[in-house]
Amino acid sequence: MAIWSRVCEQIDIVFDRDPAVRSRWEVVSLYPGFHAILLHWLAHWLWGKQWFWLARFISQLSRGITGIEIHPGAKVGRRVFIDHGMGVVVGETAEIGDDCTLYQGVTLGGTSWQKGKRHPTLMPGVIVGAGAKIIGPIVIGEGAKVGSNAVVVKEVPQGATVIGIPGRVVEEDLSQKIKKEAMQFSAYGPTDNDKDPLVVLVNQLMEQCRELEEKSQELSKQLDSLNRSQEGH
Repeated sequence: MAIWSRVCEQIDIVFDRDPAVRSRWEVVSLYPGFHAILLHWLAHWLWGKQWFWLARFISQLSRGITGIEIHPGAKVGRRVFIDHGMGVVVGETAEIGDDCTLYQGVTLGGTSWQKGKRHPTLMPGVIVGAGAKIIGPIVIGEGAKVGSNAVVVKEVPQGATVIGIPGRVVEEDLSQKIKKEAMQFSAYGPTDNDKDPLVVLVNQLMEQCRELEEKSQELSKQLDSLNRSQEGH
């Protein structure tokens, strides 16, 4: 009964986060993210029983069917939604918290050949945009958002938004705001008012140059006026 409840929960979360879905049968029969999560439950259970080869076989079978590769050793929380999913790769020691959302092309990868923790940890409510790469044993804080195609190699505070290569924090919410909005869904990661800090800096420099040019022209006019007045005398 508990398994059936979790399956129903996994179906319901698709309705919450994908406006294109029309029926439960559509989710069960056609959504690769849903299939990948269910097959991972089986593979992870086998991995815990130390049936390593069979667990890897199930994960590879899932990869062939769905295009989503989740290592059976990875820990995946409840109500995790993988939208589209093609090309998603989740490493052995990765941890994905409850209510996270991953889009196509996401990689939760490692940077070391040594055994031990080498893949990222996503806290609850994290949204990872299409094509983003999160590398190494770092923690992505609760409610954080990773923009499409970002490459993240450093830890991200809770509620922050990260974009760019390498990933840069462009927005941090107060903890009170996180508690209210952490479970709200924002498609493809970044919000409408995100600004790249490098773009902001360049715009500021351009504005300063414009102001300096205006001051220079004003000084030039004053000097010309002063020269003409001296010539008149």
